Amino acid sequence: MPRSIWNGVISFGMVSIPVKLFTGTESKDISFHMLHKDDNTRIKMVRWCPEDDRPVEMGEIVRGYEYAREQYVILTDEDFDRLPLPSKHTIELAAFVDADEIDPVFYEKTYYLEPDEKAIKPYALLMRALKEKGLTAVAKIAIRNKERLCALRPLDGTLVMETLYYPDELRIQKGTEVPDVEVSDRELEMAFTLIDLLHEPFEPEKFKDEYREALMQVIDAKLEGAEMAVVTPRPAKVTDLMTALKASVAAAKKRRREEEDEEPEQRRAAAG
Repeated sequence: MPRSIWNGVISFGMVSIPVKLFTGTESKDISFHMLHKDDNTRIKMVRWCPEDDRPVEMGEIVRGYEYAREQYVILTDEDFDRLPLPSKHTIELAAFVDADEIDPVFYEKTYYLEPDEKAIKPYALLMRALKEKGLTAVAKIAIRNKERLCALRPLDGTLVMETLYYPDELRIQKGTEVPDVEVSDRELEMAFTLIDLLHEPFEPEKFKDEYREALMQVIDAKLEGAEMAVVTPRPAKVTDLMTALKASVAAAKKRRREEEDEEPEQRRAAAG
């Protein structure tokens, strides 16, 4: 059973729903250790004080805000605990919006919320109301020394919470104009055809981390004393736009036919 990273209350008008917050995703990256090249000894990252010319332990370290060059205000754990923020313990639903109004660029990290036993009914009520109205709740929550904007929505019987970036945290510049180039109706029509051929329901199960698989192949090969063949990237070819579109449409049609031919065989294999 995973440990909750935050305990508090969802405030829905006058309704209070005690909940626990859990991390909703995990990284599957392959991790590496840093080793000394000469003897493969693991490198230690030492916290070093240049003033005292010695390593320091975690218990000797405090957090400081630099308000002027090399001038700091020291903040203790008690200072963080005394922050006058309602969102430290309460997710107060401030607004309900259409999900498509929140651009994906705002989404930061996904969590999920579980209710206390006595709060199952109001929890279920909130989820059902959000689902039937097709809305997402917007609120704020203070976790990990920061107050974050967040969005709550139902997902397969679970109330999911996604932290959101604030507008001033986005680097993307809005209103940037595309260079003024002429696109013909025929080119646009071919682009529409290609998009329609590739249009399909989102099925994340169809995708896998091929980089991770390839990296494990290299690791396994080195363990066995073998070397992987070097893959030479194909050079990018600059072609006429219409020619590239036609070739792409032809390839997409071929792939669609192959997938349609495979479906009856898969159904027969599953039935057998």
